[in-house]
Amino acid sequence: MEPDVIPQQTLAQIERTGSADLMVGILAPGNNGEPSAVAMVREAIAGLSALPRAVIVKNGASRNPDAIQDDAQDGSVPVIVSELYRQEPAEVPLESMFEAYRILLAVGGKLGARACAIIASNLQTVTPQWIYRLAEPALERNFDLVTPLYARNKFEGLLNRSMIAPLHRALYGKRIENPNGPDLGVSGRLIQEIVRQPSGTRFANDNITPLASITPAAIRGGYQICQMHVGARVQPSGDLTNLSSLLAQVLGPIFSDVERNAAFWQKTRGSQSVPGFGEPGAVSDETGTVDVRRLIDAFQLGTQNLQEVWGVVLPPASLFELRKLARLAPERFRMPDELWVRIVYDFVLGYRLRTISRDHLLRSMTPLYLGWIASYALELDGAGLAQVESRLERLSIAYEAQKPYLMSRWRWPDRFNP
Repeated sequence: MEPDVIPQQTLAQIERTGSADLMVGILAPGNNGEPSAVAMVREAIAGLSALPRAVIVKNGASRNPDAIQDDAQDGSVPVIVSELYRQEPAEVPLESMFEAYRILLAVGGKLGARACAIIASNLQTVTPQWIYRLAEPALERNFDLVTPLYARNKFEGLLNRSMIAPLHRALYGKRIENPNGPDLGVSGRLIQEIVRQPSGTRFANDNITPLASITPAAIRGGYQICQMHVGARVQPSGDLTNLSSLLAQVLGPIFSDVERNAAFWQKTRGSQSVPGFGEPGAVSDETGTVDVRRLIDAFQLGTQNLQEVWGVVLPPASLFELRKLARLAPERFRMPDELWVRIVYDFVLGYRLRTISRDHLLRSMTPLYLGWIASYALELDGAGLAQVESRLERLSIAYEAQKPYLMSRWRWPDRFNP
């Protein structure tokens, strides 16, 4: 990792602070009325068998400087105020958040921390138990990566559920519900592994980020991984006007890592579960409403306007199936798992081949993703939690079943499958 990734002022604070057993990185932008980070960390570590020396790293551009000042004056847990991201809006751009992970991991390595808990969720929903559950397995149970299990209703986390998690499972062979966190626990061993990666190999691709790379790195290196129930994660309501940007920002780094790890995942067969701990949190019965008609309209518009772009990456058979789907009556609209999985795999390949702009390619997935959501919403109308989990498991199995398709096209990309 680049030696100058840590700001100079932060390096000076690290020198004054010394070493730490546990570093807690707070990525969430500051909000008025947020709880004291020190108070939460102090309560979290009180439950550990051996009281660790903990250090908090917070963003210096918080919108609530009084909260930082209050934390800094509480000498029970040192607070390092670093410029993790420069922006100060209510929603920090994802690129800035991704860069913040890089800084936090470097700071954790510099502190010699035995574990690092990274909190990216809104502090108003995070509890001391949340921090404890991310830190304790790395500090006391010899796990190297702790990924979260969030309590979600059926319409939350759909980008992860439809693409990110099942793609990771099929390629890397581990059944991890939230491989990209964003809240994570990382051991000092894994931190050092990531930090000592030379920049020429680790970040040569401008779209590789630590957040997308942490879980694949842990799997490749044979590190111990577990999942921990932490509770409900409150996320902002979906904004379809910004969905194209979100897809490009989130999927780009993941697809880049898939390209970089091709030699590894092509040798992986099947998938295995990883240990899970804690009790699932309560899920709200209020799932909100989904405007299926609007989603289908967006999908149909995409089939009219994006045929030229999709034709660069999708084989003729898939394009034909999409045109058939666009002509169905709304109540009969269903996107088969095999079609959806092959679309995702073909876009992974198209991203690798760079036939067109990568950003343009990923943005063009938006109508396809909206079509998948419409199909999912129609199929699971009135379904309970058990039915939802069963449906998502079938999707994950489809990703595994279609992996030979990706491998074949990856090795012989010029051969379109009929």
